[in-house]
Amino acid sequence: MAKRVYEVWKGSNKFLFGGRLIFGPDARSVIVTVLLIVVPITIFCTLVARHLRHEFPAYNAGYAILVVAIVFTIYVLGLLFITSARDPGIIPRASHPPEEEFCYESSASVEAGGRQTPSLQFPRTKEVMVNGMPVKVKYCDTCMLYRPPRCSHCSICNNCVERFDHHCPWVGQCIGMRNYRYFFLFVSSSTILCIYVFAMSALYIKILMGDYHGTVWKAMKESPASVVLMAYCFISLWFVGGLTGFHLYLIGTNQTTYENFRYRADSRPNVYNRGCLSNFLEVFCTKTKPSRNNFRAFVQEEVPRPPMVRAREPEVDESSGDQRAKVEDDLEIGGDLLKISQRRNFEEVEDIHSRGSNEHHDSSEADFVLGSDSQVPAARPEARHSSWGRRSGSWEISPDILAMNSGVNESRSFGTKKEQH
Repeated sequence: MAKRVYEVWKGSNKFLFGGRLIFGPDARSVIVTVLLIVVPITIFCTLVARHLRHEFPAYNAGYAILVVAIVFTIYVLGLLFITSARDPGIIPRASHPPEEEFCYESSASVEAGGRQTPSLQFPRTKEVMVNGMPVKVKYCDTCMLYRPPRCSHCSICNNCVERFDHHCPWVGQCIGMRNYRYFFLFVSSSTILCIYVFAMSALYIKILMGDYHGTVWKAMKESPASVVLMAYCFISLWFVGGLTGFHLYLIGTNQTTYENFRYRADSRPNVYNRGCLSNFLEVFCTKTKPSRNNFRAFVQEEVPRPPMVRAREPEVDESSGDQRAKVEDDLEIGGDLLKISQRRNFEEVEDIHSRGSNEHHDSSEADFVLGSDSQVPAARPEARHSSWGRRSGSWEISPDILAMNSGVNESRSFGTKKEQH
């Protein structure tokens, strides 16, 4: 059965609902982020906003405080979900290195067998033009491609992400070209939500001070939930508020977090900066590019590629190196000569035994047998040792050759006894 793309995905991502949702490997951190938002809002709605319903009787304005808190929380959670569950701009991996970039080292590398072959190399970087200025792009060994400008490989998700900003552990996903807008809206909306909860909690403390004609301490004892929410929102503002301000600076200068930290000390010009207004329009008013991946598509079998044309190998002096390839060829030829020699020797030995009465003929036949046995290997000097039954790397003499030689020795002794007689 054919598998889908998300089932054989080589990255570290996690997929839900049949590949419709893609998360990072640390997707469980999203649950913690959701709890950090939902729990304070629940406390606010039940212990603070509920008591403010009747404090503004005109047009039932007190209910608006509760409704705004609930609706805005749902909006923030929706942005969090979109940021975490969508493709951030993953560039599909290549099935093989780019053949057009092949190059060979001038110095050949020597293999174990003594042959010299040119080693295949890739240029680690190459230059492309961006806004009329050269920009270096790097080759990714994992994805087997040259990364586009502003692309980087995330070590956590194990993917190359287009316009890579950073990997956010709070959303459990890389922040890239396709979800940066929603990430910024999530952070800025969380900042506004913190300010809203902090302001409404402080308002409730002020109302309690007026009702009981007391000090702020008495009002805080009357509503400890308001005090806790104010402290929680104040601490959170240092994180989400500071992050919002930092990304406003990055958007205005058309930088990414990765570029800001990586090239901060360099004096290189920013080739992507097109002005503050154009930079903001690029982030918030441009159409989001479609994903390069169809995770629900079926995996297609790769069409066999034609054999790669290799560079011409340098000529090798066989007299100085290992003659392994030559010996293997000689073994094949020597084996054929050995079979012919065995067949002729066996026929001649049988003929000698059948005509043992002729002394001169016996002696000549035996000499012919011995002569043929010693002359056959000499047809190829390299195969002299390899033709003695060696077919699989063994140098032992095969049993049939020993039997043949013993028959020849018997015929020689038989002819000698005849001469003595």
